[in-house]
Amino acid sequence: MSRSAHPAGPRHADVLTEGHYSAPPADLNVLDPKVWARTVTRDERGVATVGGLGVDALAEEFGTPAYFLDETDFRARCRAWAEAFGKDADVFYAGKAFLSRAIVRWLKEEGLNLDVCSGGELTTALSAGMPAERIAFHGNNKSEEEIRTAVEAGVGRIVLDSFQEIVRVAHIAQSLGKRQRVQIRVTVGVEAHTHEFIATAHEDQKFGIALAGGQAAEAVRRALKLDGLELIGIHSHIGSQIFDMAGFEVSARRVVQLLAEVRDEHGVELPEIDLGGGLGIAYTSEDDPREPHEIAKALSEIVTRECESAGLRTPRISVEPGRAIVGPTAFTLYRVGTVKPLEGLRTYVSVDGGMSDNIRTALYDAEYSVSLVSRTSDAEPMLSRVVGKHCESGDIVVRDAFLPADLGPGDLIAVPATGAYCRSMASNYNHALRPPVVAVRDGEARVIVRRETEEDLLRLDVG
Repeated sequence: MSRSAHPAGPRHADVLTEGHYSAPPADLNVLDPKVWARTVTRDERGVATVGGLGVDALAEEFGTPAYFLDETDFRARCRAWAEAFGKDADVFYAGKAFLSRAIVRWLKEEGLNLDVCSGGELTTALSAGMPAERIAFHGNNKSEEEIRTAVEAGVGRIVLDSFQEIVRVAHIAQSLGKRQRVQIRVTVGVEAHTHEFIATAHEDQKFGIALAGGQAAEAVRRALKLDGLELIGIHSHIGSQIFDMAGFEVSARRVVQLLAEVRDEHGVELPEIDLGGGLGIAYTSEDDPREPHEIAKALSEIVTRECESAGLRTPRISVEPGRAIVGPTAFTLYRVGTVKPLEGLRTYVSVDGGMSDNIRTALYDAEYSVSLVSRTSDAEPMLSRVVGKHCESGDIVVRDAFLPADLGPGDLIAVPATGAYCRSMASNYNHALRPPVVAVRDGEARVIVRRETEEDLLRLDVG
């Protein structure tokens, strides 16, 4: 299939003054395995496939936009994390990245635990059969109803986020005749190299209890005195999309110092620490994430070294990868609608989705890759901005990318690494219908979260 190149719009990166790419890739038809799910390839027609199924056939059956999740890849990443940390540590999948009942079942089958941060996520986890003792419950403002549900269900741990919550959880647990296992989330003053809105360990933000000024130590004192609580450890989370282990080293050192203070004051060695998640993934070819075994080795060495220095037994480590598991396993498939060249600037490529199915570019200035997937092309590269159909100038899916100059209406393009936070943060802005999530494995595809319909929108509108 061939098309005529557009008469306007730059072809090379020397006109790009504020984008993220310095040069077009050598071959626009190559699907970089660093950013695509592991079963994604091209068939003999040049059509991209996932799990052995062509995206053209998938688009015909399930429509666009749609998220396609490589189940083989997801399960393999679960196993890699579980094997990397072994039986002496705990891996909690961070459900906020993306959660559905199918995901819960896969996690259970692959031996991972689950971290939830709302009553809705907890309900989803329990309804899909995740054992309550394998669930951790997070959140900075858990309601009494959510806490009661979690305690009654017997969740393995509740992460306490404030002085008020310490009392609240203790009171509810005692009223139910239970002793709830808890961790205290502390902010350790580490400034992760990430976007302001997803850096979570500096003091000026809503999460946790600060180490500074002795607040965390006071939280431990209060928790240890309450009969309804069993304090099992300290929790720390420094941010998201992090590649540098230096922040984890500083965080672990400060958490271990707190453990030593607890031992010295109370004669208690808390048995667990949770270092959170936030490990980055490759959204573009320039990103270089670490493998699970590298992360496990580095964290284990850091904690062991700090504990030996403090004269403490090494506690059991927990981590909470979410994006690092599900992010690379999915891509979003769009159909091109309008192609609008702007002379001397770039070409705007409008698709049938947008910020309602991926808010991260607008919210975090997130970077993504994009490829033509319904065919290959020998046309020269065209500097493009992939945008959605919403009534917002900030409705951008991929800010700057190179696509073939013969791209036209009806072509299918796909954005990889959209498994995390895209469907979770999707909206009905402009009364858009949220796309389905389709799991693909070994030549079979099935919907695990169905596409919304206009009837769904009207069902909630009772006016």
